[in-house]
Amino acid sequence: MKSNLAINLLIVVVILAGLFTWGYYSKKGGTAASIQGAGILTDSKSLLTAPETFYDFGEISMKDGDVSREFTITNSTDKDITVKTLLTSCMCTSAFIVRPDGKTKGPFKMPGMGYVPPANEIIKAGESRIIRVVFDPNAHGPAGVGQIDRFINLTDENGGELQFEIKALVKP
Repeated sequence: MKSNLAINLLIVVVILAGLFTWGYYSKKGGTAASIQGAGILTDSKSLLTAPETFYDFGEISMKDGDVSREFTITNSTDKDITVKTLLTSCMCTSAFIVRPDGKTKGPFKMPGMGYVPPANEIIKAGESRIIRVVFDPNAHGPAGVGQIDRFINLTDENGGELQFEIKALVKP
């Protein structure tokens, strides 16, 4: 009876060690979507540039509805760059690409919560685009009051990334 208990205990320990190891390496090399305030960036920076990548809305009220901020991105290189993806860290946040003619592409949202289309936006050498970020303070209902921190990740065709961040203090 003692040997069966020891064998069963050993099996449980081996299974738990395997699960911890699998979970550790899945997080390290995984491409899981970022959630609520945790942005994921690789070490590769995009060749696209932005003079501003952070904005704090300060105090906002749920009763006033959505707030938005526009960030400008520029291709300062001598080659065209394609924006492959534009993703947000939470479903309460949407991102749009605004073209020079005023037409918008999007919305782009958090992956894993429905279909997120590829951006596939070509930005020619010397051109700029606007990234419009819209935050819905009512998306989380009454429990959504307090400090928020959301991220918008843009990935180009070469795997380079550019991250934008918005913050706000949500009041009822």
